[in-house]
Amino acid sequence: MNNNTNTAVTRNIRVQGDRLWQSLMEMAQIGGTDKGGCNRQTFTDVDKQGRDLFIRWCLDAGCTMSIDTVGNIFARRPGIDNSLPPVLTGSHLDTQPTGGKFDGVYGVLAGLEVIRSLNDANLTTLAPLEIAVWTNEEGSRFSPAMLGSGVWCGEFDLDYAYSRQDKEGLSFFDELQRIGYLGSEPATHRPLKAAFEVHIEQGPILEDEGLQIGVLTGVQGMHWYDLTLFGQPCHAGPTPMEMRKDPFMALPDILTRLYRLADQYAPWGRVTFGDISANPGSRNTVPESITLAVDLRHPDQSVLDAMDQTFRSIVESATAEKQLDYKIDDEWRSPAVAFNTECIEAVRGAVCALGYSNKEMVSGAGHDSVYISRVAPTSMIFIPCEGGLSHNEAENASTEDLEAGANVLLHAMLKMANQA
Repeated sequence: MNNNTNTAVTRNIRVQGDRLWQSLMEMAQIGGTDKGGCNRQTFTDVDKQGRDLFIRWCLDAGCTMSIDTVGNIFARRPGIDNSLPPVLTGSHLDTQPTGGKFDGVYGVLAGLEVIRSLNDANLTTLAPLEIAVWTNEEGSRFSPAMLGSGVWCGEFDLDYAYSRQDKEGLSFFDELQRIGYLGSEPATHRPLKAAFEVHIEQGPILEDEGLQIGVLTGVQGMHWYDLTLFGQPCHAGPTPMEMRKDPFMALPDILTRLYRLADQYAPWGRVTFGDISANPGSRNTVPESITLAVDLRHPDQSVLDAMDQTFRSIVESATAEKQLDYKIDDEWRSPAVAFNTECIEAVRGAVCALGYSNKEMVSGAGHDSVYISRVAPTSMIFIPCEGGLSHNEAENASTEDLEAGANVLLHAMLKMANQA
């Protein structure tokens, strides 16, 4: 590998889109489903197979490998000055139970394609480059999501991660050890020059507007709650409607007013009710309580805080009107993220130099970059996905868009890695 940072070579280098596609399709066979998606959940046997394949590819590309105590994998390509902090990219290999071929894995294999393309051009960066595979980003087997990056960035304690259990009662630690990915490197952050993550959009905006690249300036803030409304159980037949303390009676008002709240803060306000349960759950009994999962999102933290207060006021007034009690449990809070200006400029510069149509965006979904941004300069790159579908076996992206995103990643990383 020559110490070659020639400007003309750097400017003209591109990834091999066909090779990237072939790698994605080969990885997709591991945990592939009958409907064309992937089921490669954290620390399953197929997760191990996917990790093993990635490591083999990285070793073939001349990288050195390390694994930390939460199972995060790091592939390192040396630079001219290895004392400099590396420029990192990456995402995750785990999937939803009915996931697709591109969510997460594209960000990992685009990073590998960057390294392969630099090898093809015999080009060495000033600072080293790294690819990260973050553990349990999806959270589909072990909750919460983004455990690997969360531990690495100090959001979660290592023992907390180890104690998580799946629905069968199997622990995170035991399964990590079982598949042979309990590493020896400390799961703690270290200096990075920059961090980038390329990802399918998981939404319809880029496709609807006919654009190739999203230049990410941040990630929406997210508040998760469990709202429980308490009533009085009674028989469905003999009890007159006007005498009931039925928790469902307050629900329509709450739902309607929360949907209006999202409309009030359009276009980025979001409200979602993803789960509901009734206790005791008998069809001929007014429930003693109902619990509703509530998800509020907005990219402006001050707006999200205002939505939080309005949500609480709505619940208080709606339950008081129906003479019900309530409880709001705060399940998870992820503050709104503003990405690093210099990293955003590196992405924007790459997009302009490459001539791709683009727009600035915020992500509506959480990513490992949310946690990485707390300890390192970070930004993200989006490409369109067909129909905006993700977390779905029909998830799809075009070879041209996948190649474009990887080219933007390549040139953004070169920009940051070759700075003195």
